[in-house]
Amino acid sequence: MASSVARLGGNSQTSPMSMTASGLLRASHPEPAAAVTVVAGLLAWGVGHRPSGIAAVACTVLASQLAVGWSNDHLDAERDAAVGRTDKPVAAGAVSARAVGLATRAASLATVLLAAATTNRTAAFCAALALVSALLYNWPLKSTPVSVLPYAVSFGALPAFVVLALPGAPRPPIWLVAAAALLGAGAHFANVLPDLADDARTGVRGLPHRLGAAGSRVAAAALLLAATVTLVAGPPGPPSWAGLAAVAAAAGVPPLTWYASRGARRGVAAFRAVMLVALIDVVLLVANGRVV
Repeated sequence: MASSVARLGGNSQTSPMSMTASGLLRASHPEPAAAVTVVAGLLAWGVGHRPSGIAAVACTVLASQLAVGWSNDHLDAERDAAVGRTDKPVAAGAVSARAVGLATRAASLATVLLAAATTNRTAAFCAALALVSALLYNWPLKSTPVSVLPYAVSFGALPAFVVLALPGAPRPPIWLVAAAALLGAGAHFANVLPDLADDARTGVRGLPHRLGAAGSRVAAAALLLAATVTLVAGPPGPPSWAGLAAVAAAAGVPPLTWYASRGARRGVAAFRAVMLVALIDVVLLVANGRVV
């Protein structure tokens, strides 16, 4: 009897709520959201924020990332369904488009309120700029020749927000902002590589699609190499041996991976190679934050 009541209670209340929560979590793009939030928190620690400042930065960035992820899945639901993306919760029916749309609005508002309440006006402006730029990528810039621009702006605004959120709002180093912008631009080309075919079927024509797979691989590698060089050469003083080794890796890993792979595996191999370089750049970005 008790087990029957428990089953009835679970089916009538807990199950739908759990399904919605699970669907929202998956629709938020949790892996990149967590990765960007962790990087922002580490950068905040690197530039000298106190624990309260690190928490403020991390919470603001997390809210922004949730808003961007939910917006992406909400706007792409029809496209995802058309190409059979069962991994996408909205397209698969695991969560309603209305719920994801409401979550997008709530997270966007939370981003602005958190930044305004826990930092200063200039830092809050950078946080809002990064969010608006990313949302504009989701619509309408994703299918235009300037699709790379929002990535550059949003990634560049991230270290600017972190540094400006410090007491006294010191000016963020130009090289730090430029390196982050280059990293973001390179990540755009790398991120699109696995989805070029699906995007072509649904009419997405951003800059990577216009350059094609080969052109996008070259653009991703070149931009990430430029980001690495900027991170190594930008700070005062001579480059470290670790920095020079990072430049060598950024210059050598993508082409070596490309020539070592064959056929369809080249796309996956190229994506992994540029992601490895991006990881090196993130480590340098966090480490070089200490010079601020």
